[in-house]
Amino acid sequence: MKQYHDLSINIRGHLLDFRRPWIMGILNVTPDSFYSGCRAVDEDEVIARVRAIRDEGADCIDIGACSTRPGSDPIDADTELSRLLKAISIVRREWHDAIISVDTFRASVARRCVEAGVHIINDISGGTLDPEMFDTVVELNVPYILTHMRGTPATMSSLTQYNDVAADVISELAYKIRELRQRGVCDIIIDPGFGFAKDIEQNFQLLASLDEISKIGLPVLVGISRKSMIWKPLGITPAESLPGTIALNSYALLHGASIIRVHDVSAAVQARDILQMIQKNG
Repeated sequence: MKQYHDLSINIRGHLLDFRRPWIMGILNVTPDSFYSGCRAVDEDEVIARVRAIRDEGADCIDIGACSTRPGSDPIDADTELSRLLKAISIVRREWHDAIISVDTFRASVARRCVEAGVHIINDISGGTLDPEMFDTVVELNVPYILTHMRGTPATMSSLTQYNDVAADVISELAYKIRELRQRGVCDIIIDPGFGFAKDIEQNFQLLASLDEISKIGLPVLVGISRKSMIWKPLGITPAESLPGTIALNSYALLHGASIIRVHDVSAAVQARDILQMIQKNG
C-alpha cells in the first residue's frame, strides 16, 4: 500500500493525516439513491445507519440528500437542505466526534451545512454547477473535495470524449486546483470522478492510472462502491457487487488512495487493515 506521510488536512484547527487511509461511510437521506442498502429516509433509519457506520469503524461520514446518479434530475435546494440538516443533527447527536462531509454541489446548501457542524464539502461537480461554490469554500475555510465531472447528472453520460482519459482528467483537475490555490484554498482532496462522464472502460483506465493521479500531491478520494463499472460487466446487480467492490477498493488503496468512500464500512475497514498488516510485515 502506497503511503503519503506528508498528506494531511486541517479540520477546524486539527491537522489530520492519511498514514492510515480513511474509510468514508455513505449516508444517503434520499429515497432514490442508486443503491438501496445505504438509503435512510425516516429518523429511525438514519439513526440505525449512523450507528452502523460508526460501529463498523468508519473514519468519517458523507451525507447526501440529492441523487446525482447518471440521468437523474436534482431535487430543489430547499428539499435537499431540509433533509441534510435533519441528518446532520442526528449524526452530531449519535456520534458527537464524527468528521462529517456533505455531498452537495450547491454553495448555499454547503454554507448552511457547515454552519450546522459539517467539516468537509464534497462537491461532485467540481464547482461547475454553482459559480458561487469556490468563493464559499474560501470564505468558510473548510476542506473541499474537488471531483472531476463534465456537464450535469442528466447530461454527463454523453460527455465521455477524451484523448486520454487519465491525462485529460489530471489536466482538468489541475486547472481547478490552480484556481482554488490562487483563491487561498489550502485543504483540497481530489476525486477522479468514477462514473461521472466516464464509460465503463474509461473508469477502469482511470483506476489503472491512480499512481499518476496521486502524483498531483493531494489526498485522493476513490468512490467506486457498488457502481455500474463493477456490476454491469459481471452481469450482476448492485446488491451482488460487494466482492467486486472490495477488489477495486483494495487496488485503489495499493495505488495511492487516501480515502475510499463506501457503502459497506466493515468490509472496507477489514481490507484496509489487512493490506496494512501485509505492508508492515513485508
